[in-house]
Amino acid sequence: MIESPHAASRNAAGRRGCRVSALADEARPGPPGSREQAARVGLRVVQAGPVLILAVVALAMTVLSPFFLTERNLTNLGFQTSIVAVLALGQLLVILTRGIDLSVGSVVALSGVLGVMAGDSGVLVVACMALTGALVGAVNGLVLVKGRIMNPFIVTLGTLSIVRGVALVVSDAQTVSGLPPLVQTLGTDKAGPIPVPALLVAVLAVLAWVLLARTQWGRWIYAVGGDPDAARRVGIPVGRLLLSVYVLCGLAAGIAGLLVAGRTDAGSPTAGQLLELDAITAVIIGGASFFGGRGSVANVIAGALIIGVIRNGLNLLDVTPFWQSIAVGALVILSLELDVLRGQLEQRLRVAGARSAEA
Repeated sequence: MIESPHAASRNAAGRRGCRVSALADEARPGPPGSREQAARVGLRVVQAGPVLILAVVALAMTVLSPFFLTERNLTNLGFQTSIVAVLALGQLLVILTRGIDLSVGSVVALSGVLGVMAGDSGVLVVACMALTGALVGAVNGLVLVKGRIMNPFIVTLGTLSIVRGVALVVSDAQTVSGLPPLVQTLGTDKAGPIPVPALLVAVLAVLAWVLLARTQWGRWIYAVGGDPDAARRVGIPVGRLLLSVYVLCGLAAGIAGLLVAGRTDAGSPTAGQLLELDAITAVIIGGASFFGGRGSVANVIAGALIIGVIRNGLNLLDVTPFWQSIAVGALVILSLELDVLRGQLEQRLRVAGARSAEA
C-alpha cells in the first residue's frame, strides 16, 4: 500500500520524536529519585561547610605545627577568638534581617573609655559598658526605623565615625587605664584551662540560639529577612523587630568592649579598629546570607573560630600577617560560592518536590 504524503510526514515526525526521546533518556544522569537524593546530600554538606572548613584548617595546623594543640596555645586561641565571636553573634542578628552594623568597632572603643571613667565599682563599670553599646544600637535602629533611612550601611557608617569621634573627645585622644578587678577577671582569667571570655561566648551563644530557634521573636527575624514586605502584610511588627536587633547588636559590641578593656586594663579611643570587618567576615564564613533570612549561631561560632585558627596557626608558623589577610579573604569568596551552590541545590529540590506533588 502506498502512503499518502501526509501519512508519511506524520510517521517520519513520529520516528524523529522517538529518537529525540530516546536520546533525552540516555542523557539523563539517573532516575529522578537518585538526582533528588544527591541534591539532598550535597545540600547537607554545604550547610555543614563552616564546620568542615574549621575541621580541615585545624587538622592542617595540627600537622604543620607541634605547638598548635598545646594547652597554652588553645587558651590563647580562646582569648583571641572570644572578642570576634561576641561581635559576630550580634552582627548575625542584624544580617539575618538584611542589615549590617559597621559601628561595632567604634562602640568597642567608646564603651571601654566610658567604662574606665565610670568609677571603681565593677558592677557599675560593666553596666556602663553594656548600656553604652545598647544605646548606640538604639540610635542606629531609631534612625533606620523612625527616620525612614532604610540603608543600614550608610547609617552605621555615619555612626562609626561619630562614635569614634566621641571616644576621642571624651578621652582627649589618650588611653585611660585602671579598671576594677571584676572587669579584669572577665577579660583575662581562666576557669581551669578554659578562658572566662570563652565561657561568656558559650553563654551568649546559647542565649542567641534559644532566642532564634525557640521564640516567636526568632521566627520573626527569619521571616523579615526572607521577605520584609510579606512580613508586614501578615502583621509582624517589622519596625520594633529591627530596633530590637540593632540594640542587641550594640549590646554585644559593648560586651566585646568589656573584654578588650579587661585584657588591657585600659580604655583606648583607638581600640576595636576593623573589628567590625572581622565580625562580618565571621558571619559570612559561617554561611549566613547578606540577603537575609539564613544563618545559624553554631556556624557563626565556627566562622569566628576559623578566623582565629588561621591567624593563630600562621603566627605559629612565623608566616607574615599579609598572608593571613589573603587566606581570610579567600575563605570569604569560598563562602559566597557555597551560598550560591546552596541556592541552586535548594531550587533543584523545590522543583523536584513540585513535580512529585503533581504526580
